Amino acid sequence: MEDISNYENLKTDAHKFYSEIGKISAPAFNQEVYFTAEGFNHIVFKNARSERERSSQIMRFKLLPRAVKLIKTSTTFQEFEETISEFEVKSFKKRVRKTKSVKYWGIIAIIEGRKIKVIIRKIG
Repeated sequence: MEDISNYENLKTDAHKFYSEIGKISAPAFNQEVYFTAEGFNHIVFKNARSERERSSQIMRFKLLPRAVKLIKTSTTFQEFEETISEFEVKSFKKRVRKTKSVKYWGIIAIIEGRKIKVIIRKIG
């Protein structure tokens, strides 16, 4: 069982690390991968209304450097899925719902003795 007493410190450190990444080159896609605020929220929350268990968040915080290493070094992806989703976007100063294609890629590898999986999402 993970010690969750210094959860806030780990979260702050992970957020700082995540924010400083910005974007990295991903050989598997031959383009840049951007680390957005939405991505960090995915580490903390399951969906808009529920937070992940603290122990799960802590594990994700600690695996962030390995995830970055995986994206930088992997030349292939193991999973792919494409769906259609609705998003709220601003159009002429009004919020409207638009349907867009969403692509997900999964990269799985053993990095420093831990099997990890990173999901990369592209909207539109």
